[in-house]
Amino acid sequence: MDASGVTIRHIQAGEVEAFRRIRLEALRTEPASFASRYEDWAALSLDEWRNRLSEPVFIAFQDGEPVGIMGLIRQRSSKMAHRATIIMVYIGRSLRGTGLAERLLDVVVDHARQIGIRQLELFVSAENAAAIRFYHRQGFSEVGRIPAGVLEEGREIDDVIMARRLVEAGARFVMVDYG
Repeated sequence: MDASGVTIRHIQAGEVEAFRRIRLEALRTEPASFASRYEDWAALSLDEWRNRLSEPVFIAFQDGEPVGIMGLIRQRSSKMAHRATIIMVYIGRSLRGTGLAERLLDVVVDHARQIGIRQLELFVSAENAAAIRFYHRQGFSEVGRIPAGVLEEGREIDDVIMARRLVEAGARFVMVDYG
């Protein structure tokens, strides 16, 4: 399948059912790729699903059906509000390798820039080599690891922390005391 006819939208609370469908599909089909469990999200009330849309969520649609998702959570502290974390990344299996993941990331990056984000961050399973390679190709660098970041079926799996600057660091000034 190809990604022709796919549209990507920043969804609103009125589109909660599309959000619910694609998020549950992601957790059901790729459980090892996420820190969350299907059962935890499946038990959420409709109001809780709507509340999760208080942060930007972008969904890719093909023929009216959700086929991909990516979310963004901005840091709350005023000293850290220039940073945001990419979450819930998923592309349906039939559309992997079509460039849709890159298109979805481009939309999220554009939105992040518009709201003043200077740095994007994400966590990815150390066992997900394909995702790590994808993020490297998209300008992300590994900046650290959390040993045993996730416990999956009794196994401890490291989380790889990756970051991408959206703007270059400003000029650095040195204070000189002539007195």
